[in-house]
Amino acid sequence: MSVVAVFNQKGGVGKTTTTFNLAAALARAGRKPVAIDLDPQGHLSLAMGVKSVPGSQSIFSYFESGTPLERLVREVPPGIRLIPASLDLSKIDALYGADQGITRRLQGGLAEAGWGGAMPVIMDCSPMLGVLTLNALMAAERVLIPLSADFLSLQGVHRINTALDVLERKTGKQFLRRIVVSRYDARRKLSFQIYRELQETYPGIVCETRIHESVALAESPMHGRDIFAFAPASQGATDFRLLVRELDAVGFFTG
Repeated sequence: MSVVAVFNQKGGVGKTTTTFNLAAALARAGRKPVAIDLDPQGHLSLAMGVKSVPGSQSIFSYFESGTPLERLVREVPPGIRLIPASLDLSKIDALYGADQGITRRLQGGLAEAGWGGAMPVIMDCSPMLGVLTLNALMAAERVLIPLSADFLSLQGVHRINTALDVLERKTGKQFLRRIVVSRYDARRKLSFQIYRELQETYPGIVCETRIHESVALAESPMHGRDIFAFAPASQGATDFRLLVRELDAVGFFTG
């Protein structure tokens, strides 16, 4: 399967924007992606125009009642199959944190659904490294780390890579990792410095494509529209088209 976790332990780095627009780009190419919102805040669901989801119709129902993932899917424009979040997800750690097998539950559900490969799964993870994010990482073969071009985000990516290294040693699996720099401002020297330092520290896993700071990218979720529908000629749309092309070249969305 081609299962991608979009993860960063720091907020405000463009994680949800990245998940939304990658899924939209794949859908527009006929790839029928599944997007799973694993953040109790439900920002991905909101960006896709899905609001006030009851727990029984969200990914929470899979964890609580074993509802098959296929029954939780909603199709949203432009052909994304979304499994939304609900506030009930905030209870997951308290309810299931002591369950030794809980971290592999989502992996089992995805296998039963038969998703992946030509129909990639993209998961928008919570910034917390709790039960939900561990489920995403145990289910994923690929991890995409959005990183805003600032000093604090640079420090955070070191912690993420360390955490992934530990998971790889404990589980025997290997993640295909990529770091994508978001909120990049070519006018700021710091943006370029951060990008260059990342390339030197993590050779081979930093995307050449950078997602530039963009008003259109910031505004499009307010209208429940991806960047290609909202501003198809914008820099943001261009950047995400290039990012999908680059990630496709390394097999990020193929099983």
